[in-house]
Amino acid sequence: MEGDGNLEVKIEQLLNVEKQMRLAGDVAGTKKAAIDILQLCFEARAWKTLNEQILVLSKRRGQLKQAVTAMVQQAMQYIDETPDLETRIELIKTLNNVSAGKIYVEIERARLIKKLAKIKEEQGLIAEAADLMQEIAVETFGAMAKTEKIAFILEQVRLCLDRQDYVRAQILSRKISPRVFDADPSKDKKKPKEGDNVVEEAPADIPSLLELKRIYYELMIRYYTHNNDYLEICRCYKAIYDIPSVKENPAQWIPILRKICWYLILAPHDPMQSSLLNSTLEDKNLSEIPNFRLMLKQLVTMEVIQWTALWNAYKDEFENEKDMLGGSLGDKAAEDMRQRIIEHNILVVSKYYSRITLKRLAELLCLSLQEAEKHLSEMVVSKALVAKIDRPMGVVSFQTAKDSNDILNSWAVNLEKLLDLVEKSCHQIHKETMVHKAALKV
Repeated sequence: MEGDGNLEVKIEQLLNVEKQMRLAGDVAGTKKAAIDILQLCFEARAWKTLNEQILVLSKRRGQLKQAVTAMVQQAMQYIDETPDLETRIELIKTLNNVSAGKIYVEIERARLIKKLAKIKEEQGLIAEAADLMQEIAVETFGAMAKTEKIAFILEQVRLCLDRQDYVRAQILSRKISPRVFDADPSKDKKKPKEGDNVVEEAPADIPSLLELKRIYYELMIRYYTHNNDYLEICRCYKAIYDIPSVKENPAQWIPILRKICWYLILAPHDPMQSSLLNSTLEDKNLSEIPNFRLMLKQLVTMEVIQWTALWNAYKDEFENEKDMLGGSLGDKAAEDMRQRIIEHNILVVSKYYSRITLKRLAELLCLSLQEAEKHLSEMVVSKALVAKIDRPMGVVSFQTAKDSNDILNSWAVNLEKLLDLVEKSCHQIHKETMVHKAALKV
């Protein structure tokens, strides 16, 4: 009890000193007095008194901003020293109340919220943790380091994905431009001009920009896997594959390159997929996994692929993906892969045939008549190719319907070619006649 009395006396004395300094407008003196009060409470392990003094000091009339900032920063150092979880949460909540609505301690508030969210997540309250994190819009904080901002937004995205709130996860992920990861951090460090906000250094526990890039794309893979957007998943893996630290280590890039190959096969045929497919085939590292090189080569070659033979050859590789980086390819992957091979085969047939019977098409695709017609109709609806089915005759026509203007243009071109030929022929006949007349005269 005597110790408590001494503490109260010392605090009272320091409060008087703080008041004199504050009224005199002495910033350094006010900061020192406020910090000394907190230090006294901390050394006496009087956590309840510490919380009370933080609130009292922050609410004093005409309190200086610098003193509040110094006080919050000092108290944040005590968070990890708290004896139990309840005391820690109480201290964080007190500091949150003090920093709420004050721009000059917005970074400290963001860090406090992050700590509180982590505690909530450890308690299994993921929804509460996600709600806490979403209160803070760090993208507006001018003084916060770029890497810390990105790490904070990525944490918001991760918590949204954990609670399966995919819409909010997508909105938050759009706050980060992928181009920010390609910037050179050494060039970004410019000397601040007068009047500019001084950007704080990121704390030591914040990952580097390239590590954040990997975390960002891994989170985006989780988001796109929910929608089965194979092409976007492939592009995310390609971005991870291009990180220098990954490219230097075969143990890291081989499983990622395998995933790129699988998702390229699973992605629907379009110009972006075709471009990625060709650029991946040109990659020298693909020679390290020849099976996958051969599989991609088959997709590029304009030949019909036998689905059963392909599946038997690559079934084991497909199953092995479960044990590798990134996990399995998804529940629908095998079914979607068969769909892509059928689409590839229909495109190949459309290149070689202008008209084909439905029966022969079904034979080439190794499908029943109904299945062949269904897949062909789906491709026509998605505008992947142009075709018409004459069902009574059982004939598929891959010719595009020509516009009347196109027909007239082609006629005009043909007439022009014909007239050119006639003119050349007349010229040759005239030339020959002149040569013969000259020979007769001699």
